[in-house]
Amino acid sequence: MKIALGGVVRGGTSLAYETGTWRDRKPIIDYDLCKGCGVCEEVCPDNVIHDVNGVYAIDYGYCKGCGLCAYECHVNAIEMIFEAK
Repeated sequence: MKIALGGVVRGGTSLAYETGTWRDRKPIIDYDLCKGCGVCEEVCPDNVIHDVNGVYAIDYGYCKGCGLCAYECHVNAIEMIFEAK
């Protein structure tokens, strides 16, 4: 979909647009520290962290790198690292 200047995107279409290239930092989960509490999944505003067979995974195609997951992690199991572009 081409977006014209001043255009409005139709609602409910966020999955049609990967936004992962926007970020300059990305969250990395240290699975040795992670307790599997799910706080990261609950606070993610883009709903990109999910429990996959008992292990939390991040969909980097849609993660904007806001860092809320790392900020709210009680055991500091998530680190935000800079990404080379």
